[in-house]
Amino acid sequence: MDALLSTLALLSWVDYTGVILFLSCWMGYRFVLERGAMGRKGLIGITHEYRLQWAMESAAREIPVACAGLVNNLMSSVSFYASTTIYIIAGLFALVGSVDRLLSFSADMPFAQVVTSSLIELKLILLIFIFVNAYFKFTWSLRQFNFLCILIGGSPYQENMPSEEYRLKTAKRMARVNSCAGNEFNRGIRSYYYGIAASTWFLHPVAFIVATVWVTYILYVRDFKSPVLEILRDTYPPELRDYELKVKAPAKNNENTVS
Repeated sequence: MDALLSTLALLSWVDYTGVILFLSCWMGYRFVLERGAMGRKGLIGITHEYRLQWAMESAAREIPVACAGLVNNLMSSVSFYASTTIYIIAGLFALVGSVDRLLSFSADMPFAQVVTSSLIELKLILLIFIFVNAYFKFTWSLRQFNFLCILIGGSPYQENMPSEEYRLKTAKRMARVNSCAGNEFNRGIRSYYYGIAASTWFLHPVAFIVATVWVTYILYVRDFKSPVLEILRDTYPPELRDYELKVKAPAKNNENTVS
């Protein structure tokens, strides 16, 4: 305990500012931008609507092979990140045993702070915590995709549905589980982004602050201002839509002329 307190005493006010800002952005992103009306305007809310459409259409497929293939593709991506995270955590633990090398490396970097081995260990602990959190997110997402497979397999065929209300409830249940799994996967990916920001703390606390703000801005733009979000909202420019219609129309006329 005394060693921890002595290590924390070595941190400057800039270090504390960076840590507080980092934790506020990383943890606050979920509670501020994922939930409520703000979350429904972003990729999370829009993709849930498509997941609900997917669930409604799955009942019309007598043999849901396509659904199984899609879920398998999603699970493969999550499994890849989960296994990769294990290697990252193992590498970070290995670095704890070679703090002296990191200390000399940090000292040779331009604008680097004068740090001690205990401070290096503290920064490594932060990185380990971030990627352990990412691992838990990925594995929980993987389990929820397994639950989705069970729901798809147990969903009755459209002709065997007891009622339209039952079909709607089944589709909503599948879409919610799908969204829960997808959101956990997104949180794991977000941990990777903030892990990159935390690694800049080895250079300088000011770089840590700038990287945290930069990563948060990138995540916000991708979730709420990205071109793919506009595509999912179906807000193509009118001139592009008209152009596509004009291109298809002459082709149809040519076919009639030839026939």
